[in-house]
Amino acid sequence: MSAPLRTVLVVDDEAGLRRVLERHLDREGYRVLTAASAESAYELLAAESADALLLDIHLPTMSGLALYLAIVHRWPNLEGRVAVMTGDAEAVEVRTWLEHHNCPVIRKPFNLREVSAWLESTLRWRERETGNA
Repeated sequence: MSAPLRTVLVVDDEAGLRRVLERHLDREGYRVLTAASAESAYELLAAESADALLLDIHLPTMSGLALYLAIVHRWPNLEGRVAVMTGDAEAVEVRTWLEHHNCPVIRKPFNLREVSAWLESTLRWRERETGNA
């Protein structure tokens, strides 16, 4: 019997970027869930479990940074398995937030190999920590 696919939730309001990430991660062997808003991502996580998350910082009604805090508050086991995606990593409010939270940043525009490498290292580390390697 093969191992279950690891699930990644991609949260970004740009449909094109969600599709690119979904296709790439699917080819890499992940089960991919997508959401266009913070609210739909939160509802999706309440119904489905995810092994890792990629969150855009700039979402329509709630920032990805606020969503990150809500997620790790409700699902603390996801801490360390969430990365934020942004083209504004040097913005003052983003830098200040990152100084206080241990959350990886994937800078846009990014190389898809960078996303795959982050996922593999994060999930491999988590599996070793939990003894599921």
